[in-house]
Amino acid sequence: MFNYGILNALARSLREPRSFFLATVFALATGLAACGGGGGGGSGSSSSGNSGSGNDTSSLPAGPTQQPIAANAANTVAVTVNSGVTNSMPNIPTVSVTVCVASSNTCQTVPNVQVDTGSYGLRLLNTALNSTMQGALPNASSGASTLAECTAFADGYTWGTVRTADVKIGGETASAIPIQVIGDLPTSSVPQVCANIGAAQNTTSALGANGILGIGVAPWDCGKNCVTASGSNYFACANGTSCAQTAVALAQQVANPVAHFATDNNGVILQMPPVANSGQASATGTLVFGIGTQSNNALAASQRFATSAWGDLSTTFNGRSLNAFLDSGSNGIFFADSAIAQCGGDLGSFYCPTPPLTFTTTLVDQNNDSGNVSFNVASASALLGNSSFFAFNDLGGQFGSNSSLDLGLPFFYGRYVYYGIDQTGTGGTQTPYVAF
Repeated sequence: MFNYGILNALARSLREPRSFFLATVFALATGLAACGGGGGGGSGSSSSGNSGSGNDTSSLPAGPTQQPIAANAANTVAVTVNSGVTNSMPNIPTVSVTVCVASSNTCQTVPNVQVDTGSYGLRLLNTALNSTMQGALPNASSGASTLAECTAFADGYTWGTVRTADVKIGGETASAIPIQVIGDLPTSSVPQVCANIGAAQNTTSALGANGILGIGVAPWDCGKNCVTASGSNYFACANGTSCAQTAVALAQQVANPVAHFATDNNGVILQMPPVANSGQASATGTLVFGIGTQSNNALAASQRFATSAWGDLSTTFNGRSLNAFLDSGSNGIFFADSAIAQCGGDLGSFYCPTPPLTFTTTLVDQNNDSGNVSFNVASASALLGNSSFFAFNDLGGQFGSNSSLDLGLPFFYGRYVYYGIDQTGTGGTQTPYVAF
């Protein structure tokens, strides 16, 4: 997922907070027929077919095998992939997050909040908050008006007020930071520029979770793009209804909680366990806060890449130069390849190759350093035919921008993926990076 100023968002690849999967009509409750058709490889990057039917993943190469550490330290929290709040969406990694009225004991723990390394800031559904918290969390203001935000994603938007809260995850606390409460304003208040993005994602069924925990490389969700009104995705809403685009200073923007922890605030490590190529019912990983700040979070990656301010890399894939990013908020690996059969039907543009495929491509960073990565793509119809499975390391498809390679959650299984947060805007010297 990638959230950016509205006007800028429409001109570039947008990253989806909960999953690209939501753009298709899907029902896991019923049996899914296997898709036919042959699968081809990419013409630019290397790919290979494996013998066997579309249902057979046994000949795919094994994925990485790193195991997560136990989530028993103050700078850790367990990450769970399972049936979740909708019992229908695969590859949705979630944690529990506690929000409190600043400097008080008025708190609520919200479960099933999606871990999204491609966005920045905490966003909770209004319906996930109890009535006490809905009324107690103070609204941020723009002059005499209520401050609201329209956050643009690949298949729609979230709309709601900006509030101030203490955010607690594991044993870490970000004090009095701006968060977004989604869906707490009337639909009639949605600005036209926001409605033009796509469908509203303001409910549990649309979002696939109770909220989004954006913990990517940026400390704020919009940065300099929102410091002027013309590029802002923030709105001043007089009486909570008449909403006009407005400039918002960095300190008032929805904030990446990790960047505002008192300690362990220079990055995160998302550690997901390996899963079988045929999928499995669930997976439990660990989100570790800080990099090189404690005995349990040393940087031990074989590849490190300097990214843009928003976590971007580049690659040449299928003969085209693409934007690339590592995004736990996407539930598949997404890229355009006309040679691979799409599933169609309920599964839309998910890929159904026969046989399964393996791809290798080269990632290039901001310093022109490079490294190779490999990933598998199996038939989505075969994988998702088991309605009790929700964790998949080889789910892929074509969605969003044709100019992007989105290495979603399947890429994370069996890996420690590091995100170094950009600290140059807050007096530090660390520039943003990803590593694994």
